[in-house]
Amino acid sequence: MFAEEEAALLLAAAATPTDLERLVDARTEGVPLELLLGYAEFCGLRVAVAPGVFVPRRRTALVVERATDLLRPGAVVLDLCCGTGAIGAALAARFPGLEVWACDVDPDAVACARRNLDADRVLEGDLYDALPDHLRGRVDVVVANAPYVPSAAIARMPPEAREHEHRVALDGGADGLALQARVAAGAPDWLAPGGALLVETSDRQAAGTLDLLRRAGLETELVTDEEVGGTVAIGRRR
Repeated sequence: MFAEEEAALLLAAAATPTDLERLVDARTEGVPLELLLGYAEFCGLRVAVAPGVFVPRRRTALVVERATDLLRPGAVVLDLCCGTGAIGAALAARFPGLEVWACDVDPDAVACARRNLDADRVLEGDLYDALPDHLRGRVDVVVANAPYVPSAAIARMPPEAREHEHRVALDGGADGLALQARVAAGAPDWLAPGGALLVETSDRQAAGTLDLLRRAGLETELVTDEEVGGTVAIGRRR
């Protein structure tokens, strides 16, 4: 985003000249624009954000686009490691009547996602452990933007991420695949027959992500979008 665009957004968000000065100073000090505005633009929506919670990235729109191709009205969707709940919210906006569930281990993320989704279906817990048992075997699409940054690489991330988002939202373990491995291994128990798991990954880790999906017994596909910089591994339950 150009500086002129950021300035216009801050001007619109400021209630008074003093407030504008505060916002500009905070932005100059590196506070993410989205936190100053209170929202992030994602797939045509304004998604509420909160300090420490992973801000939705433009590349994640590829997860939404591919999930859209697989869904129908009334389907059941699970947004794992949901952060703000942006993916689930974008899908719900496209499919009225969609049954969207979401979960995250970070209480701040859960509180934020409850502002963007049906609060009763946003759960706190460790991946599938958070879910009610009645969802087992009936989820049509699982979307997961699980942390996939290798632990040692976090120090090299932009300050906006490493200083303003909780480490639990970024750290994917030594190879960046630790959380993805657990997401893939647990998916078959929760997916409906023919259901699909969509996992955001990176071009460098794509082969490893696909291998995890295959080990879980899923039929795999990799999709990329150079325009948004997105990479998504898809696994379908046979």
